[in-house]
Amino acid sequence: MDAAVGLPDAWSQVRAPVIVPLLKLAVALCLLMSVLLFLERLYMAVVIVGVKLLGRRPERRYKCDPICEDDDPELGSAAFPVVLVQIPMFNEREVYQLSIGAVCGLSWPSDRLVVQVLDDSTDPLVKEMVRMECERWAHKGINITYQIREDRKGYKAGALKAGMKHGYVRECEYMVIFDADFQPDPDFLHRTIPYLHHNPEIALVQARWRFVNADECLMTRMQEMSLDYHFKVEQEVSSSVCAFFGFNGTAGVWRIAAVNEAGGWKDRTTVEDMDLAIRASLKGWKFVYLGDVQVKSELPSTFKAFRFQQHRWSCGPANLFRKMLVEIVTNKKVTIWKKFHVIYNFFLVRKIVAHIVTFTFYCIIIPTTIFVPEVHIPKWGCVYIPTIITLLNSVGTPRSFHLLFFWILFENVMSLHRTKATLIGLLEAGRANEWVVTEKLGSAMKMKSANKASARKSFMRMWERLNVPELGVGAFLFSCGWYDVAFGKDNFFIYLFFQSMAFFVVGVGYVGTIVPQS
Repeated sequence: MDAAVGLPDAWSQVRAPVIVPLLKLAVALCLLMSVLLFLERLYMAVVIVGVKLLGRRPERRYKCDPICEDDDPELGSAAFPVVLVQIPMFNEREVYQLSIGAVCGLSWPSDRLVVQVLDDSTDPLVKEMVRMECERWAHKGINITYQIREDRKGYKAGALKAGMKHGYVRECEYMVIFDADFQPDPDFLHRTIPYLHHNPEIALVQARWRFVNADECLMTRMQEMSLDYHFKVEQEVSSSVCAFFGFNGTAGVWRIAAVNEAGGWKDRTTVEDMDLAIRASLKGWKFVYLGDVQVKSELPSTFKAFRFQQHRWSCGPANLFRKMLVEIVTNKKVTIWKKFHVIYNFFLVRKIVAHIVTFTFYCIIIPTTIFVPEVHIPKWGCVYIPTIITLLNSVGTPRSFHLLFFWILFENVMSLHRTKATLIGLLEAGRANEWVVTEKLGSAMKMKSANKASARKSFMRMWERLNVPELGVGAFLFSCGWYDVAFGKDNFFIYLFFQSMAFFVVGVGYVGTIVPQS
């Protein structure tokens, strides 16, 4: 009883000398990060408008004449460079046939195309099915090989590195990577290889992803909005301004000489693709992004798969930044402008500040200031700047503009996991090198949902779907909202109630595609 009575006195004693100054400092830091993010988004908007108005399309900046046998009839198919296509896989039961079939259907001379299926599957049945699929295409005349390893050391980077060790790879000039859920159009190589063939300074040609299941559920629509901004704005701007951007890990064509010069694949982080891209850029190589070349792919439609993917995509870059900062600063082959772009724009603002400020400011600091009225947040910092940033992000997906409000709430929820992953990567803590392959459903969900009676019987138990961190943050925001209704003056409760509901919805697992347990 005495302790309970003394709590208000203790709070009043530490409030003015400790809580208020710390909270004011936190607000100032969050406002600074918000301004940095706002300026970066504004810079992107100005550049992308300039790129569109000036027509700085890749085909106007680089030579990309088609390669054909008519250029030198005596050479025949030898006029085409030898291309290696790698398909890394891990228990891809639902999509392996789609990816292998699409790659084997590429319109390129068969004697100038080598396909590697790099299978790290641990399921013997899946391994056998993939092997038989490769044999089926080999009988049709496709130069396809099925590669396995004794262990999964290095995960995807290890598989790609092992695939490069075969002797026949030395005859290949270019290397293409497609993840197991990617399905390129037949003319993919004819539209990408010419940029590398005619421009010896280019190391990478990256194509855009197109999502076949974007309309599957609200969560996939939210992902489409974020990724469309990345491809339509971030990649386009970086390619046009300084010919550098992060390789997306798939749907890209590499010059093998550039990969070797950069040191090949490394498994020191979970973003081996970004690692290779930065090392190649520091060697002076240029990258080209082709927004018009689109490759069909699948978005993770279960929340569990999406959460693991976002952990890897947030933790990996932060960890790579920690390991490469000194190397980037001391590099003497690239300009100061490119160094600044890589360190500030690419890493600091997009990969670190954007994640941390979203969760810290909108889900922790703003709600906390309701209990400490001495700390005031200016309206430009909590209303105007976030609104402009959100509107600028929406330009990538005009068809989903009406979902912008839901996108804000969902992104704030996911910022919890992204912030945690970013800090883990920066500190190189426990899960810094955790690699969980993103689950692909393919057509499995359609087949399972056909039998509704079976689905009802085997529906996932409620407690297996609970996400405790989201429920905790939701409860905090909800309590802050009620306190603001009773004692606040800034009307933050309107936002807090909606945001708490979003956390609760995710917390009880009612988001994404729910796959019945078999």
